[in-house]
Amino acid sequence: MKRRDFLRFAGTTAAALALPGLAETRGGDNGRKPNVLFISIDDLNDWIEPLGGHPQARTPNLKRFAQQSVNFTHAYCPSPSCCPSRTAIMTGQAPYTSGVYSNYQDWREVIKDYTSLGKCFRQNGYYSAGAGKIYHYHMVDPSCWDEYWPSQTKNMPDEYLPQKHAANYDPEKDFYKTISMPEFENMYKMFDWASLDIDDSLMGDHQSVEQVSKQLMKDHDKPFFLACGIYRPHVPWYVPEKYYDMFPLDSVRLPRVLENDLDDVSDRVRDIARRGGDYHQHVLEAGQWPKAVQGYLASIAFADAMFGRLLDALERSKYSENTIVVVWSDHGWQLGEKQHWRKFALWENILRSVLMIKAPKGTAGLPEGSKDGTGCDRVVSLQDIYPTLVSLCGLEARSDIDGNSVVPLLRNPKAEWDHPAVATYDFGEFSIRTERFRYSVYIDGSEELYDHAKDSEEWTNLAADPKYARVKRRLKKRIPKEPAELAPTSMKLMPHHCPPFRSRQEYFDWLNHGKDYKYLIEKYWPH
Repeated sequence: MKRRDFLRFAGTTAAALALPGLAETRGGDNGRKPNVLFISIDDLNDWIEPLGGHPQARTPNLKRFAQQSVNFTHAYCPSPSCCPSRTAIMTGQAPYTSGVYSNYQDWREVIKDYTSLGKCFRQNGYYSAGAGKIYHYHMVDPSCWDEYWPSQTKNMPDEYLPQKHAANYDPEKDFYKTISMPEFENMYKMFDWASLDIDDSLMGDHQSVEQVSKQLMKDHDKPFFLACGIYRPHVPWYVPEKYYDMFPLDSVRLPRVLENDLDDVSDRVRDIARRGGDYHQHVLEAGQWPKAVQGYLASIAFADAMFGRLLDALERSKYSENTIVVVWSDHGWQLGEKQHWRKFALWENILRSVLMIKAPKGTAGLPEGSKDGTGCDRVVSLQDIYPTLVSLCGLEARSDIDGNSVVPLLRNPKAEWDHPAVATYDFGEFSIRTERFRYSVYIDGSEELYDHAKDSEEWTNLAADPKYARVKRRLKKRIPKEPAELAPTSMKLMPHHCPPFRSRQEYFDWLNHGKDYKYLIEKYWPH
């Protein structure tokens, strides 16, 4: 029996033992199946009131929902990149199973045999629909949905970009022109922030929320799976001015940082921190750190307001008492911690994600409903969402997906749980998170080990301390032994892209050529 099959068999057996009434509800239909409202918030780290990541965060609606659900305070993403994380959640296949590790892969060319979460619901008599970013940009999956807004081929509405509304706008010159952050070589052009003198209704997220809210007002003759993707706080942090006004610039508090934080990590880890041109140094030189933090806080406040509109719509609808609600973020973000910005790394601020789940009373897989208003400190993964929804809705258990159903934790947030979270950065680099430790390994063989009982900021790397050798050996056993290979797809990479390494040979070849990504792309990513 293969390792993956064994883990699935063991997980299914454990779930059956933990939930003695589950077999009777699966396959049967004791009344109407529960509906599902599935909400993604892009690039949202722990800077929300229910997680306490930033003391100035203003998220009253997420706070409200935390009081109505189980708030998983230690939920982690499968990958610190949008495409592999979202693909893992929606297909049920972890990156090390599927081979989807990077934003520079079109996942649809890599995974040929899968049943998406939406398709699973459709096969079980559900109506599946949504609006906004659930899959990564253009990499849509029409088989997942009965219908989608704006369309099955374009899942995101157009963003409001102030550049397009400026006088004498020239799309050839001005589309990627930044407002606040001075451009530097290889910078991601959306890395920018500014307040907008516009109404919320002009924002793409507002439009997505309105579309899903309209679905909640309809009469449905089937149970539904409705998805809503809220794009902020993904960059650019362009949101209406009133959200910036909530965080006066002269009072903005910067993240806690350690001046020499990278002194105890390897060259490989320092390269990751400076990935794409050393964003932190450029932000400091431009004097933009406080403005960027303001922009992120403002964008989170805007996203929270949009989330609140969706909650209000559900509460006004006739489906409020029989709808499972899941809210999640695809990964976190850093704003100067570890001298690093954006995602694409294996540290806590990036891998820690938002996950809250509410299961109403009468739910097929949890008749008593979730233990709402409680926090669960057990370590879980966003990879667990798919099997959890299958279990909650009383659908037949699947043997072709990764992850573990967290239904036992929805029943009792303090229940025993021994499933560390596994995250993958590109190919061959993994991080294992338990309740106490984070252990990461890199393609050059270097390691990080942090003790969260003493070091929640991950400032002290213990990997070289012989006292922790036994801890490292134990955690290393959790690293996937035979991860799927990474395969380039038809996506064309540009000179400023930072593609992943498919082997140690590629990594050392890149080092020997002066860390030249253009060389790497031309030799190993020829499409």
